[in-house]
Amino acid sequence: MAVAMLGGGFSPAVAAPKAKPVVVDVTAYGADPTGRKDSTPAVAAALRHAKRLDRPVRISFAKGTYQLYPERAETRELYVSNTVGADQRYRDKKIGLLVEDMHDVTVDGGGAKLVYHGLQTAFASIRSTNVTFQNFSFDYAAPEVIDATVATTGVADGHAYRVLSIPAGSPYRVSGTHINWLGETSPATGEPYWSGVDGLQYTQIHDPQAERTWRGDNPLFNDVASVTDLGGRRIRIDYTTASQPKDAGLVYQMRLIERTEPGAFIWESKNVTMRSMNAYYLQSFGVVGQFSENISIDKVNFAPDPKSGRSTASFADFVQMSGVKGKVSITRNVFDGPHDDPINIHGTYLEVVGKPGPSTVTLAYEHPQTAGFPQFAPGDKVEFATKRTMTPLKDAHAVVTAVDGPSGMDHKKPLTTMTVTLDRPLPAGVEIGGTVAENITATPSVVISHNVFRNVPTRGVLVTTRKPVLITGNRFDGMSMASIYISADAYQWYESGPVDDLTIRGNSFTRPSGPVIFVEPTNQVIDPADPVHHNIAVDGNKFDIGDVTVVNAKSVGGFGFTGNTVRRLDGADQPPYTSPLFVFHGSSDIRIARNHYDKGLNTSVVED
Repeated sequence: MAVAMLGGGFSPAVAAPKAKPVVVDVTAYGADPTGRKDSTPAVAAALRHAKRLDRPVRISFAKGTYQLYPERAETRELYVSNTVGADQRYRDKKIGLLVEDMHDVTVDGGGAKLVYHGLQTAFASIRSTNVTFQNFSFDYAAPEVIDATVATTGVADGHAYRVLSIPAGSPYRVSGTHINWLGETSPATGEPYWSGVDGLQYTQIHDPQAERTWRGDNPLFNDVASVTDLGGRRIRIDYTTASQPKDAGLVYQMRLIERTEPGAFIWESKNVTMRSMNAYYLQSFGVVGQFSENISIDKVNFAPDPKSGRSTASFADFVQMSGVKGKVSITRNVFDGPHDDPINIHGTYLEVVGKPGPSTVTLAYEHPQTAGFPQFAPGDKVEFATKRTMTPLKDAHAVVTAVDGPSGMDHKKPLTTMTVTLDRPLPAGVEIGGTVAENITATPSVVISHNVFRNVPTRGVLVTTRKPVLITGNRFDGMSMASIYISADAYQWYESGPVDDLTIRGNSFTRPSGPVIFVEPTNQVIDPADPVHHNIAVDGNKFDIGDVTVVNAKSVGGFGFTGNTVRRLDGADQPPYTSPLFVFHGSSDIRIARNHYDKGLNTSVVED
């Protein structure tokens, strides 16, 4: 390629003008913006036509409401990180809006609302480049979470009772002393897309007055004497006990636990953007980015529709990035009402289970929720680490030359193992059952900025990547666990890997649970001279706290806490706090300086 040089014999290079996108209007294919009929076939036909054009396209929706049912949605066999693993019952995914093997595509909703039915992925980008989803809202007619509000409680004739208020979109039938939740009836089969009984399998509790959400036990269906449908989506439960329940006003968010579909899916794609959207609910899981490059999520409102009467906006996480490279940018979003972590960015450790040749290794997925898709491609760099120390072996790196394993889109080969051939002999110390491997090519740099996190039952941000990470200008309010959690785990979730350059700057943490910033790799052997994580800077943040630890960090080399303000919660009437602000385990090169503390805080540092 010629390079333009000032003063030389070359003319300045002029980029060829980008072709104007062809507009493909889904209503021209029969999509119904009045919301009276199923628009799924029309949307699929519009996308198939756009794909045949083989040039930049803009998929356009007229403003209105579109119903999308799964029966005629695009169907693909897919395997998705952190969902149902290799379980063949769920291998086929329904996708309402599929961009596949396409380039330079904008899906512009023009302010439309998409209403999904049943269990399906809202939209996906598969093997595509330069894809933008923008300017639309989406929701599900019958979320796979029941938000049951305790409207009133009392005691009558010696028996305690609760009256539950159920939002529209949660069909049910009272049967004796039980409630059958019926999901939504398929117009094709006459059967519900999903169903369950009473408290289902998992519960978290939401307090709309306190604006807090937490995981806890479900007392609604203990000691039940009778259940009565009062009409108007109100259910009375009478109990054999006599003590009046004290939970009036609380919302019990109940669901099953199988993550059968991703809410949205970005796989083997490059330069994908979500922008200016309302994600009112994500069915079965969140937005999954998997082995893709450069993903941006900007100005997306991950929160329930205020008109829905619901407080849940996702069946699990909001955003899960697994094995992504390039840059992940998550900016100016609202994260409100998930059933797991709003943001989780990680790779995957695979365990060494065989050494069939001097330069060949057999690797296995070890967590049952993740399997079936490739972890390596020729040219990728692999790093081997010891499970017990979670640190790299000596001469730990090699380049992949060949892979024999699952494809991610069929089940022709074993779904939980793969054989990887390297450009050099295996490093000394690689042990079956004692060594894990990570694809360090598939690790991103990350910017998480100017987002709001609230009504979160878990952690706010989980991130483990060796590339630079900046978490700045965010507001974390009322997290029920750590606001920022740094792990690297080769024992439970197998989510990799180490942090080498993390900056947490200019954020506000209000009403946090402690520790606010929690660094906890799963290494069983801790050596301060050989830590898992490196170079974490916490600078210029504001912490409005109760009696909690601000930083608990394990196995970090180089940790700075500078220029921060740590204050009591406004109006707190408590004795001096007893929790130390700082706890460090097996860490070194710790710098704590130039911070401002309220009186009464225990500013001691605990180290071991």
